[in-house]
Parts: sequence; C-alpha cells; structure tokens
Amino acid sequence: MAIYKFRITFEDYDEVSREIEIKSNQSFEDLHRAIHASIGFDGKANSSFYMSNDQWHKGKEITLNESTIKDAAKTVLMEKSILKNFIIDPHQKIYYIFNLEKPWTFYIQLMKITINEDPNLQYPICTKTSGIAPKQFGISPIIPTVANEDLDFLNEFGMGDEDEEEVDAMGIEAHPDAPSDEPEEEEEEPSEFDDVQDEDFNQDED
Repeated sequence: MAIYKFRITFEDYDEVSREIEIKSNQSFEDLHRAIHASIGFDGKANSSFYMSNDQWHKGKEITLNESTIKDAAKTVLMEKSILKNFIIDPHQKIYYIFNLEKPWTFYIQLMKITINEDPNLQYPICTKTSGIAPKQFGISPIIPTVANEDLDFLNEFGMGDEDEEEVDAMGIEAHPDAPSDEPEEEEEEPSEFDDVQDEDFNQDED
C-alpha cells in the first residue's frame, strides 16, 4: 500500500507546519482528523478540502458535512472520498479551510510517496512538528488604556473598556498614580503687579 507524506502549513503562520503520513486508500476525513490532532484543534466545525493547481486555485471541493453540498458534481463528502482517487500529481497541492464561517486556512502539499507502509505504524501519523500552533479559540489580550497595575490580571481574561461596569462591580479602585478623567480646576495665579499702586508710577515719572 502506498503512503502519502503531506506537509501542512497555516496560511497566516508560516513558521508552523506538520508532516503527516497517511495510506493512499484512506479518506479525506481521516486526513482531516489527523490534521486537527496534530495542531490541537477539535475539528468539529464544517470544513472543506479543495484540490488545487500550482497556483493554489480551488478546484474540486471535498467537504465534511453533507448539508453544505449544493452541487454533487462539484462537491463530495470527505468520508466517501479516498485519497488515491484525487491525487493526480506527485507534488499535489490541496487548499484546506477549517470552519467555513470563521475560517482557518491551510496549504497542503504532497511531499513524498512511499511504496510500502511500515507495519509498526498506525496511519495516519504525524511524523514531524515545527512551531507552536495558535489556539483555536484564542483571543488577543486587550491592554487597558489606563496604566494600572491592579488591573494587569484582567488582560488574561481579555477585558477592555466594554467591561468597565463589570470591573466596577468587582470593587477595584483606580491606581493612585492613574490620571483622572475629570479636568482639574486651574488656580488663579496672583499677578506680580497686584501690590503696585498708581502712586508708585507717579513717583517714577517725577
């Protein structure tokens, strides 16, 4: 049985890659699950593979859920699609989108075809890992606009200005060095001429 070695990279994270070996008679659903096992995603959202040319143009669609199939001539199910029936190039490229509503996109390229499988391995298998994959549901921390050491821990929860009411409910007071939102009243400075009398000017004229 032939073994395909695919290299998978994130479209937005070039430094993160995985190499997966899979039997040629296994399905695209097997490849789908192997990818997510290798990067720590749950793989539950609807997804699609697109057979591509060297310019990564989308061709035949191979989707996870039957509910998304609108044209059976252009789209087929992953579980019913065997890899060897779609691989036509020894350097075959496949464009892959996970979670079609809020997509993560990947580039998949066939790197090597081995004629004989290793009887000691259970396929599909991730054989090489490079880089740390991003979190599937991760969000970037929002840094408060006011410098406040007491609020540093809120960054871990992604809290920002919209959470001001929740922060107030926690009873967190502003840092004493933090600038106030209320404008300060300006004190009227005494004039250096306040104590000068008109007579002094008269004396100078004399």
